[in-house]
Amino acid sequence: MRDTLTVILAGGRGSRLEPLTRDRAKPAVPFGGLYRIVDFVLSNCLNSGMRRLLVLTQYKAQSLDRHINLAWRGYFCRELGEFIDVVPPQQRFTDNWYQGTADAVYQNIYAIEREQPKDVVVLAGDHIYKMNYGPMVDFHREMGADITIGALRVSRAEARQFGVMQIDDKHRVIEFQEKPDDPTGLPEDPDVCLASMGIYVFNAKFLYEQLCDDATLDDSDHDFGKNIVPGAIKDYQVCAFPFLDENRKVDAYWRDVGTIDAYYDATMDLIRVDPLLNLYDQQWPMRAFQPMLPPPKFVFGSEAKSNHRRGEALDSIVCQGAIVSGGSVARSVLGPNIRINSYASVEDSILFDGVEVGRRCRLRRVIIDKGVRIPPETEIGFDPSADRERGFTVTESGLVVIARGEDVIQTSGHVSGEGLRSS
Repeated sequence: MRDTLTVILAGGRGSRLEPLTRDRAKPAVPFGGLYRIVDFVLSNCLNSGMRRLLVLTQYKAQSLDRHINLAWRGYFCRELGEFIDVVPPQQRFTDNWYQGTADAVYQNIYAIEREQPKDVVVLAGDHIYKMNYGPMVDFHREMGADITIGALRVSRAEARQFGVMQIDDKHRVIEFQEKPDDPTGLPEDPDVCLASMGIYVFNAKFLYEQLCDDATLDDSDHDFGKNIVPGAIKDYQVCAFPFLDENRKVDAYWRDVGTIDAYYDATMDLIRVDPLLNLYDQQWPMRAFQPMLPPPKFVFGSEAKSNHRRGEALDSIVCQGAIVSGGSVARSVLGPNIRINSYASVEDSILFDGVEVGRRCRLRRVIIDKGVRIPPETEIGFDPSADRERGFTVTESGLVVIARGEDVIQTSGHVSGEGLRSS
């Protein structure tokens, strides 16, 4: 992998994840208590032996840049030719933001050429999955491909959100539809489609030529899925690499947590007895920033018989620095530095770093961003209409989201929110 260069597209606005993306890019959104979304693709790269990484940022990149500096710089040795460089938009050719995925890579073509790679791996920084990219690069070279696309089997209903491919018996792509209204199913199973994961391996010389040609086209969206890949199918070798679970040889875990409900469902899967995404796999470790914090603590269990005051967390993930002080937590994910005070109840919820829940609070199906303090004796998640009136984001399924910097004010036994944003 030393003659490959990896480009990670991490500039996504993530507007459908509002308000979690109000002050951060989508790849920087916390996930699973300890991680950020971008940690999954970066862990995959490190575990795959890919140690030359360019991370292309764009929107609200400060949080992402800070996280990479804290969590990832130490894994790469510049003296050995290893690096992880965060590259903001250069506006080298135009005064515009990146117009599409291909334009993002094109505007950084000089940084790529300087490393003289044989192949360029292009990845998305906002997907959650575990994958060894080595076999895909090997497949790309064995096939003599100009482009190799990571491919995943999805249902026809889901396929409307993806690029959909048809392939021949030699894995060559013979048809590509970008987000079709009526996707074409596989010949052997019409209810299933072969979808692009947004993962590509390019022959470097071929990539340069295609990007330069595409940049001259005024009617192009300058996007890999819309323009580069469909335009190359007829005249070039475009192949699909099936993404399978290495152990079970079945369709593997891959999530694009593009909406609040999708994000919540993916997080809640982690607390199952046998989650689809195994974070405890020592053969493929998921790395993240590890703050210097004490272990979690649960107190007041000795008083449970006399006054029902017990610090406990059941079917939950609890990160370091958390204190459950006489409160009850069930089916929830608690980030670092959480405090749950006495007689409080937290159910089916996700709490980010530094949240404090006051005495006798009741929370159900709530996502709370960093540093929010919930006053005593407040209830959230039991009346969607009332929660909307208080200024909180409430999804169609009834999930309540409290953004970072919102003041949570207790009024007459209920809670209201004022949209005061933090810096």
